[in-house]
Amino acid sequence: MKKMILLFSHKLTPEQIDDAKSSFGVEEFLTIDDELQNIWSNVPADLEDIEEYLQPIRDFLIENMNRDDVALVQGDFGATCAIASFVNFLQGVAVYATTKRNVIEEERDGKIIKTSIFEHVRFRKF
Repeated sequence: MKKMILLFSHKLTPEQIDDAKSSFGVEEFLTIDDELQNIWSNVPADLEDIEEYLQPIRDFLIENMNRDDVALVQGDFGATCAIASFVNFLQGVAVYATTKRNVIEEERDGKIIKTSIFEHVRFRKF
């Protein structure tokens, strides 16, 4: 059963779920536990090298990723690059989500209010 491993800080939208199923044949979505989510979402800015810091994420991928499984990888730029490369090394498919931003401007009480609405467009392979 093909799965998508979620290495990002949001919840999937219904559109993203549908896209993962139709574009990649994903049947299961695997989230990381709270401890790994904390590691992924809080990469320390003061670390010169994050290779050791990311080892628990790599260990999780080794244990849970099969060939051709998909990993949605979005976060700290350096961590994202390192883990996307590692996913590809494991013969998985590393992807990120692309969005379209629609901006709505309206005037309220003499003030301009801008609202940005992000819509999923597609997953793109690294």
